[in-house]
Amino acid sequence: MSKKKRMKALQRAKDFHPDDMRLAMMQAMTTGNQRGLLGGLSKLLPSRRSEQFLLGAVIGAAAAYVLSDDELRGKLMKSGIKLYASLASGYEEFKEQMADLNAEVEAERQKA
Repeated sequence: MSKKKRMKALQRAKDFHPDDMRLAMMQAMTTGNQRGLLGGLSKLLPSRRSEQFLLGAVIGAAAAYVLSDDELRGKLMKSGIKLYASLASGYEEFKEQMADLNAEVEAERQKA
């Protein structure tokens, strides 16, 4: 198929309009975009779920980058383990405080 025929076929497609694509690209590049980082890019795809797709693609690319870098992956694992340990100790401290409060309430009930 020649280039002209392909362009005509694309222009005849229901959801494709070259002017809309140019406008969407310009909106995506402007700094005053109120719809977020991927808001203007979603107009480039015909689906309503394209913004979710673009967000998933960005998250997937970031995850692939992180998982491929051994040093960064190690740092993230260490940070995750430290975070888990601090949350676990905080939860245990909370449980101890609740047990102390329950004991105080029971002591007050026994006096009354």
